[in-house]
Amino acid sequence: MYIRTPRLEIFTKRIEENARAIIDLCHNAGGSVACITKVTCAHSAVVRAFRTGGADMIADSRILNLQSLVGTGLNMPLMLLRIPAPNRVADIVRCADYSLNSSVFTIEKLSEAAVFFNKNHKVIIMVDVGDLREGVWPDHVNDVVRGSANLPNIDVVGLGCNLACYGGVIPSRNNMQMLVDIRDECRRVTGLELPILSGANSASLPLLLNNQMPKEINHYRIGETILLGRNVIDRSPWQGLHQDTFRVVAEVVEIEPKPSIPIGNRGQDAFGGTTNIVDRGVRRRAICNIGRQDIVVDGITPEDPGIIVLGGSSDHLILDIEESQDKIRLGNEIAFYPGYGSLLAASTSPYVQKVVIES
Repeated sequence: MYIRTPRLEIFTKRIEENARAIIDLCHNAGGSVACITKVTCAHSAVVRAFRTGGADMIADSRILNLQSLVGTGLNMPLMLLRIPAPNRVADIVRCADYSLNSSVFTIEKLSEAAVFFNKNHKVIIMVDVGDLREGVWPDHVNDVVRGSANLPNIDVVGLGCNLACYGGVIPSRNNMQMLVDIRDECRRVTGLELPILSGANSASLPLLLNNQMPKEINHYRIGETILLGRNVIDRSPWQGLHQDTFRVVAEVVEIEPKPSIPIGNRGQDAFGGTTNIVDRGVRRRAICNIGRQDIVVDGITPEDPGIIVLGGSSDHLILDIEESQDKIRLGNEIAFYPGYGSLLAASTSPYVQKVVIES
């Protein structure tokens, strides 16, 4: 394979070791783990690392990503994370064993598709316990469960919730216990067992580590902590995990000494924003062949601590290399560690080559 730039390097052994550590933590607490592949577009090497690391199922928010896994011999349940669009129910039933739902209307559509394809589809009803993203408000959960319970080819297998996303609400013993209490009331009212309580994502792992997670929470949807080795509450390194699991590599296409401050009257940049620029005097600046179409510019950390990321346009990344540890020349490669947003963008960009490094 011809290796080019820009590229995303994927270190699968490190991901596998991260997966094994986190999955063991969840298994030891009596939970099962759905490893989330969406940030890497369900890259086959990442899926293999999850499977080897002990994942119980694979979860993704994009139907296309799940479809790419069907027929690959994965032999693991697949879960759709995103609330289903009613006009995609046929695709969902064909590629996903589980989906997260908050509407009887959509579950009825899933039922019709499941009957048509002669498949059973498992449904987890999402409950909003405060983050204000997806989920039924607590006082309507019984109605949704009752309305879905007897639909043909649909198994309502549990409840779930999502935190630390839209609203940034941190998982706590209180909001996790709220989900447990709602499930117990649903059991009483509907007579359903609802064995799965999918209350935990990466943000919930500190709660589990500190023995504060209610024992009834038994299903974990984990992505970022495994993939980037970080506590997602504050993005600090998770002890014992690798943080160097991915690298974005770009090539230097220009080096020039230039002043720090643009010259002339300034308006908005190409993206409608304005930037506060620090005057450091005349500095060596480098331009690399990657930009906002491929990464989140302020979401990457240079491997060389002497490099400063100044900004970027659609196609160019602008760096201050005055204090770089290496003598950078035109045509050199510069590596960066991506944060979650940059990893998502680089994985999605067709202009970034994906290179798997197994060792």
